[in-house]
Amino acid sequence: MDDNAWLERVARINQHRGGGERAPHKPLLILYALGRLQRERSSKVAFSEAEKPLGELLIDAGRDPKPQYPFYRLQSDGLWVVEMRDGEEPSESVAALRNGAVGQFTPEFEAALLESPSLIANIARLLLDREFPETLHEDILSAVGLSLNDVVVTLERVAELRRRRDPMFRKRVLYAYEETCAFCGFDGLLERVAVGLEAAHIRWWAYEGPDDVANGVCLCSLHHKLFDRGVMTVNEENRIAVSGHFRGATEASKRFVGDLNGQEVRAPQLGQPRIADEHSAWHRDQVFRAPERVAG
Repeated sequence: MDDNAWLERVARINQHRGGGERAPHKPLLILYALGRLQRERSSKVAFSEAEKPLGELLIDAGRDPKPQYPFYRLQSDGLWVVEMRDGEEPSESVAALRNGAVGQFTPEFEAALLESPSLIANIARLLLDREFPETLHEDILSAVGLSLNDVVVTLERVAELRRRRDPMFRKRVLYAYEETCAFCGFDGLLERVAVGLEAAHIRWWAYEGPDDVANGVCLCSLHHKLFDRGVMTVNEENRIAVSGHFRGATEASKRFVGDLNGQEVRAPQLGQPRIADEHSAWHRDQVFRAPERVAG
């Protein structure tokens, strides 16, 4: 198989994404294993060693920490094999996996990855684009120990496997919100050009979120990152909700995050659509780290 064929195989991994539900479990395992392969020239890892870091990746992604599921189930996609210490058939029982189970990419897949560093980079970029907003990409790469800085992503097939983004989305959203953060009111300009302001998708683009103003909000760089990490969301009353799990000891954390809890989200200018309820509901359900703090 050539690199394009492997990319297509990865793009077709079976995920339970019905109803817009996020399912980053297998992609995170692949990224974790790619990091090991890049560093150690082998993706082979015991479940007992992978359980904690993979569980932490899932927690950071806002999912239940059940690393046994991707560790066992990725086998069905023809990219991963699991061997038990006693030679028995693998199972997704945590107790059984902890008892000496070892997983790694299939020999053919691992050989292709070792032969082609660009394939590692292309697969990583494909998975990141399909699962996460860009604000989280570098955090995830750092967490799995994967470096793409020295690898040129060149395959046209990667672009073909990605959804096409609307290049005018940012311009339309910033115009709708008059180049002002809808959470904190920041409106920085440098010689007539907005700086530190971004167009955030409410429902992630990776999960069929449309490039429409009703699925967007203008946020400063800080609040965009916090929004995508689930620290903040928009509640049913169109007010800012802050996660009860967030902690910040400084006055700055209180001012830029805690004090915004319960504040009304700035509305777009007249004639522009507000945030659609269906998109804010998706964000609350799939991204926000509930429960929200009690406003007071």
